[in-house]
Amino acid sequence: MDDGRPLFVQIAEQIESSILDGSLTEGERAPSTNELAAFHRINPATAAKGINLLVDRGVLTKRRGLGMFVTPGARELLHAERRQRFTDDVVAAMVTEGRAIGLDVEDIVDMVRAAYPRTATHPRSDTYPHSDTFPRSAAHPSPPKERAQ
Repeated sequence: MDDGRPLFVQIAEQIESSILDGSLTEGERAPSTNELAAFHRINPATAAKGINLLVDRGVLTKRRGLGMFVTPGARELLHAERRQRFTDDVVAAMVTEGRAIGLDVEDIVDMVRAAYPRTATHPRSDTYPHSDTFPRSAAHPSPPKERAQ
């Protein structure tokens, strides 16, 4: 968390990535504001701002007294947003540059096909929750203990 973008944006993006890679599933409790603040050693207001970005977009839902939960359909929403951003930012730039150097669409497609198998398929390292980087209890709380009667 040090790439120059606001911390609250980075927190939102890390939670998004965890939803996209399946480490945080729909209906599951997301890390709380306090858990995120403690983990990243930041002000809880900063963590809350990141979470609220996701609440405002319908990715997380607040359940009073229980925490934040991944909204049903959040993964599909995030996939659609990322696909659109990829098209707008990457594909459009690639096509524009390709045209500028005289490539036609078939040339560009051939280049993508050739590059695809050479790219890394390793999971992203900037996602929640991973046992080695985020407390398991924060993202995967234990079920409530039954009271002795």
